[in-house]
Amino acid sequence: MGMLTPREIAGMIDISAVKPDSTLDELREAADLARKHNCICVIGLPAHTPLLVELLSDRPDVLVGGAVGFPSGGQTTAIKVAETRELIEMGCSEIDVAINIAWLKAGMYDLVRTDIDAVVEASGLVPVKVILECHYLTDGEIVKASDICAEAGVKFVKTSTGWASTGATPENIALMKQTVGERCFVKAAGGVKDLQTLLALYELGARRFGIGVRTAEAILREAAESS
Repeated sequence: MGMLTPREIAGMIDISAVKPDSTLDELREAADLARKHNCICVIGLPAHTPLLVELLSDRPDVLVGGAVGFPSGGQTTAIKVAETRELIEMGCSEIDVAINIAWLKAGMYDLVRTDIDAVVEASGLVPVKVILECHYLTDGEIVKASDICAEAGVKFVKTSTGWASTGATPENIALMKQTVGERCFVKAAGGVKDLQTLLALYELGARRFGIGVRTAEAILREAAESS
């Protein structure tokens, strides 16, 4: 497992319950797992955020993440800003926002930047992770999106919502890290299926991992057994 301890691995895992069929019981399981292993963050869909905040109310070290613009990123900027503000008022300590893929692919980079800038401004001191949804992008579009995000002052660029057919790959993690350098961090989400994959993506520069509750539980168990 190299130099990473099970605690360090848990400290990079965002447990995600943001699919259409993510149940409230799954959200409770995610919160319990994060509490047990000291995971850094749990993210649910916006309507379920108050429950998640309640479940983690006695664990300020486990952050509640807010999902903005899920899953398409095609909401208006005003809606993304309103959603960001509402989620922070609910108690979210991080914001994961989906990029406007159509604008990006159309080369409408000023609109993409304005959209991201508005969410960053609305978030204040709350860190923002921008989801590129790499499955739909060319390498050139990944580079351009990563550069726009880094220049906008986001905390992380992220591979996927987990809704697309593919997510984090060695190729897109390496490309994103090469592009952003030290300006921001890279989050791998979608396709982080086991400890070996997590460690390989870590070596390529990923420093946060978005993982569903069942897979996160298996990875954390494997990490503990390997230590």
